[in-house]
Amino acid sequence: MIAILQWSTLAICGLIALARIPSALRGENRTVFYIFALMTVAILLSIQGPYVAIDQALGGINLANLLLRFVIFAAIYFVGIRVTKGFGADGAYRLITGKAGMAVLLTISLVLMAVFFMMDTAGSSAGLVEIARTNVRNGVLVEYYGAAGRAYPSYVSLVLLPAMLRAVRSRLPVLVRLAAGLLAAGAIAIALSLLFPVIPRDWAAIEYVINYTAVLCFVIGLALIWAARVKSGRSTSRSRTSTEM
Repeated sequence: MIAILQWSTLAICGLIALARIPSALRGENRTVFYIFALMTVAILLSIQGPYVAIDQALGGINLANLLLRFVIFAAIYFVGIRVTKGFGADGAYRLITGKAGMAVLLTISLVLMAVFFMMDTAGSSAGLVEIARTNVRNGVLVEYYGAAGRAYPSYVSLVLLPAMLRAVRSRLPVLVRLAAGLLAAGAIAIALSLLFPVIPRDWAAIEYVINYTAVLCFVIGLALIWAARVKSGRSTSRSRTSTEM
C-alpha cells in the first residue's frame, strides 16, 4: 500500500514536471516547474531503493536524508512564493520571503544540520529508521532531527492557510477555489506532521499517509491552478478572435 502510494505520487509529480519543461524553457512560470521538479526529487529520495543507491554514492552516511530535507525546504519555499503571488496574499508573502521568513529558515536549517552531525549516521537507511534503532541516543536525536525537518514546511503551510481559506470562500472560478481547497488541505496535513512524535509506533503507517496526502494535495492543487490559467487564456483568445471577426 505504502509502496503504491510512493511510486504513484512520484509518477504524477514526474509527469507534471516533464509537461512543464517547454513552458519553463520559454521563461513562463518557472517557479511552478521548480516546485514539481523538486517534489519529484524529494519523493525519489523518500523511497528505499533509490534512496540507498543515491546515499551509497554520497558515502553511505545518510547525507541523502539531509539533502532530502533541504530539497523539501526549497520546494515549500517556491510553493509559498507561487501561491502568495497567485492569490495576492502580500502579508503571507512577506512572512515567507522577508526577514522573518529568512530568519526562520536559517535557524531551522542550522538546528537540522547540528542534530544530523551529532548522530552516528553510518549505514544508508531511508527515513533513518535503522539509525534510530542503533541506540537510545540516536533514537532521541532522530526524533529531534525529524521535528526540525518538519518545522519549516509547517511554518510556510500555516502562513499560507488563511489565504487559502479566504480563496475557498471567494467568488473566484470553481477550478481556482477547488485548487485553494486542496492547497489548504495540504497545508493542514503538513501542520499535522508536527504531531508525529506522539503517534504510537503501531500507527507509523499513518505518517506516510499524511505526508503523501500533503504532497498530492499540493501537486493537484497547483496543477488545477495551471489548468484554470490555460482555460482562462483560451477563453480570452476566443473572445479576441470573435471581436476581430
